[in-house]
Amino acid sequence: MSHKQVTAGDGVRLSVWVRGVPEGPTVVLVHGYPDNSSLWDGVVTELGRHHRVVTYDVRGAGESDKPRGRGAYRLDQLADDLAAVVDEVQPTGKVHLVAHDWGSIQAWHAVTGDRLRGRIASYTSISGPSLDHAAAWFRDQFARPTPKRLARALRQLLHSYYILLFQLPVLPELMWRTGAMRALMRRLEPDVKAPKTSDGVHGLKLYRANMGPRMARPQPRPAEVPVQVLAPSGDAYVTAPLQAEVQRWVPDLRVRRIIGSHWVACGKPGVVAAAAAELIAYAESGEESRALKRARVGAPARGRFAHRLVVITGAGSGIGRETALAFAAEGADVVVTDVHEETAKETAKMLRDKGSAAGAYTVDSSDGAAMTRFAEQVAREFGVPDIVVNNAGIGLSGSFVDTSVEDWERVVDVNLWGVIHGCRAFLPMMRERAEGGQIVNLSSAAAYLPSTTLGAYGTTKAAVLALSNSLRAELAADGIGVTAICPGLVRTNITETTRFVGVTEAEQRRRQQASTKLYARRNFGPEKVAHDILRAVEKNTAVQPSTPEAKVTYVLSRLTPGLLRAAAKLDATP
Repeated sequence: MSHKQVTAGDGVRLSVWVRGVPEGPTVVLVHGYPDNSSLWDGVVTELGRHHRVVTYDVRGAGESDKPRGRGAYRLDQLADDLAAVVDEVQPTGKVHLVAHDWGSIQAWHAVTGDRLRGRIASYTSISGPSLDHAAAWFRDQFARPTPKRLARALRQLLHSYYILLFQLPVLPELMWRTGAMRALMRRLEPDVKAPKTSDGVHGLKLYRANMGPRMARPQPRPAEVPVQVLAPSGDAYVTAPLQAEVQRWVPDLRVRRIIGSHWVACGKPGVVAAAAAELIAYAESGEESRALKRARVGAPARGRFAHRLVVITGAGSGIGRETALAFAAEGADVVVTDVHEETAKETAKMLRDKGSAAGAYTVDSSDGAAMTRFAEQVAREFGVPDIVVNNAGIGLSGSFVDTSVEDWERVVDVNLWGVIHGCRAFLPMMRERAEGGQIVNLSSAAAYLPSTTLGAYGTTKAAVLALSNSLRAELAADGIGVTAICPGLVRTNITETTRFVGVTEAEQRRRQQASTKLYARRNFGPEKVAHDILRAVEKNTAVQPSTPEAKVTYVLSRLTPGLLRAAAKLDATP
C-alpha cells in the first residue's frame, strides 16, 4: 500500500491510498457522508485481488484538509478534487469509479461533466443520485401526478427528513459534538461503525452548499459511460426509484437491487466488489455477464425470464422437463439433472434447440454430498442460480402396515431429503449473492388430501409443503421467495414407476397400468403444471395448486377438512 497527498486546485490537500495489483485496472472508490475512506476497507480487500484500488478522504473527512468556507464544498470543486486524484494516480488512460452516498453525488457530477470526459471507463453508483437527476425526478412525479407517483415522491421526502435538519444553523453541529447524532446512527444502523465527530461536522457543508441550488435549478446532465446503479433494498435514506430511474440521461444503464442497508458497502463488501468487478470486466473486455444483461435497462425483451439461470432437478421427463422447456422459451438459461443420464441429455438438447445455454448432470437428489458437489459445479460453470426447482420425486402407494421401513426410507430420501438437499446446496450462495431469487418445491395435492393408500407419499409431500412455508418466512428478508407447487392427477410417467406395496408383482403391474390409463383419461399434461410454475415464480406465490381437483381440494382442506377426511375412507384403489 502506498499513501500520498494530492493537492487540489484550491490548495486543499487530499489523503490518497493506492493498494491492490499494480498492473490491474485502476478503480477509484469515493466515500460519502459522514464516512471517510475506511468505509471501503472490505471492498478494497475483495477488489484488490485483481485490481489496482485507489481510495481517498474527500475534503472535510478523515486525514484530508477541512476547509472552513461553505463554498469550498460545492460540487464543481468536489469534481475537481476527483479529477486531481485521477490525474495523479493514472496520468493517462481511463479509470473505473465506484462511489457511495455523497461520493456518488459528486461522482455523478464528474461523470456527467467535462473535466473527466474520456477518462472514466465505468461507474458503479450506490445510494447516491445526481442532484440534477433527483430534482428532475421529483418534478416528474408532481408534473404528471398519479397516486403511485405521488406516493413514491412522498415516500422519498419522508426518507429525506435529515436534509432539512442539516440546513438548520448550530443544531446539527451541536448534535454531533454532544454525541446525540452518533447515538442516533447507532440506533438506526447498529451494524455500522460509528463515524467520527469531525467527519460529521465538516461534512454538513456538503448539504448546505449544494442541495438548494442544484434542486432548484437542475441541468440536463447525460452520462456517456456504462453506469451501474446498486440500489439496496433496505436503504433508509435513498429510495430505489430516485436513484434508478435515470435512463433518459444514461443510455448504457444497469440497475441491480441488492439486499442490504444504506451502508451495504461495509455490511456486504463482497457483494459490492463482485458487482463492480462485473461492470469493470465488461468495460475492459466487452464481455457482459448474465447478471449485467439481466440488469440492463431498456434492452430488448427476450422473455419473462430473460438472462435468468434456472436449475431443475428430476428434469429428464414429465413436469421437470416441461418446466425446463417453459423457462427456456421465456429466455432463461436452464441446468437440469436426472438420475438417468440419457434423459437428462435429451432434455438439455431440447433446451439448446430453443437457444438456452443448457447443462445436463446426472445427480441423485437424495444424495446430499452429490447435490453439494453439483451446486458448486453449477456456480463455477454457470454462476449462482436465480431460480431452483426441486422437482425430483417418486411415487409410493399402499397401506401403512404394508409399507416397509425400506420403502419409507426410499420415499423420504427422494421426496423430502431431495428437496432439503437442493435447498441446502443452493440457498447459501443465493443469500450471499444478495440479489434475491426463488425456490420452487414440488409438493402435491396429497399433502393436504388424506388417503388410505398414499400415506407415505402424502407424508413426504406434506413435509415439503410445511418446509416451504417455513422457508418462505425465513428467507423473506433475503428477498428469496419460496413456492410450493401442489399438482393433482398429471399425465406423466410417475404412474409407470410408482411402487405399490403389499401386492404381488403381477398385481403391481396391473395397478400401474390402471393408474396410467386413469391419468391419461384425465389428460392434464405436465406442460400445464409448468405454466403454473412460471406464473407462481413471477408472482412469488406461496402455495400454487395445479389441476382443478388440486385447487378444489386445497380450498376444501381449509374450509371443510372433515369432509375430506370422510371421503378418504372410501376405497379408491384402481
